[in-house]
Amino acid sequence: MKIAFIGTGVMGRPMALHLSDAGHDVFVYNRTFEKAKALEPKVKAFQTIRDCIKDADVIMSIVGYPSDVIEVYDTVIEYAKRGTILVDMTTSSPTLAKELYQMAKEKGLAMLDAPVTGGDLGAIKGSLSIMVGGDESIFHKILPLFKLMGTTVTYMGEAGSGMHAKLANQTVIAGNIIGITEALIYAQDKNLDLNKMLAVITGGSAGSWQAANNGPKMINQDYRPGFYVKHYLKDLKLVLEEKGDLKLEVVEKVEKAYQILSDQGFADQGTQSIIEFYLRKMS
Repeated sequence: MKIAFIGTGVMGRPMALHLSDAGHDVFVYNRTFEKAKALEPKVKAFQTIRDCIKDADVIMSIVGYPSDVIEVYDTVIEYAKRGTILVDMTTSSPTLAKELYQMAKEKGLAMLDAPVTGGDLGAIKGSLSIMVGGDESIFHKILPLFKLMGTTVTYMGEAGSGMHAKLANQTVIAGNIIGITEALIYAQDKNLDLNKMLAVITGGSAGSWQAANNGPKMINQDYRPGFYVKHYLKDLKLVLEEKGDLKLEVVEKVEKAYQILSDQGFADQGTQSIIEFYLRKMS
């Protein structure tokens, strides 16, 4: 199958390579051409989206922000050949996903929203969780490709449902990461050994991926990004935009904390740097 893949950053790079390793012809585009070119010869890199997608049967994307999604699909929907299946895997706006689905349909194109969770390690290992919105018949056509990138692939419903599912997932992370942070701050205040405390957390009912992976980084103040503050802050803002009349107090608190961190220069650090929000208030 001929697949165009737009966005070869931390997540997109290994995802595109998994498709290539499975024997598909993969064409890639990245705004910074050198990042796409670096994947050759396993894939073919192009300098424009239009050239990248012209022969593709499937077009996939994973970019940064809803504004980037709009920019990409303004071109994709105009120039993709009729019958092409479009798959946006960016964490983006459910409202936008529905609009793009309709725009694509009017041009004789099919479109799925299929955001992922599992971080850079999940992308590298091909163990992502992928949640999908759109027509179920199209989902089943693309399912073999999803299985090359993820181990948990779930059809969530109509267009926009994949994005809503991802925002619900990000809501869980908000409670989890703030809980781990406050636990470590509490333990530190009571003069407990933080590594022992984290072992208690990960070994019991409070254990989680966030505790196991970001907990040690919090203790060591290792803020190298697996997932950027700026991208998670975008996700939390999307939750707040889409929540309607719901009161989501934890999301609101965590969004404010990350906004402060971003304003203080942590936008390009990892989400585990939220512990700095507390450490700076204590100093």
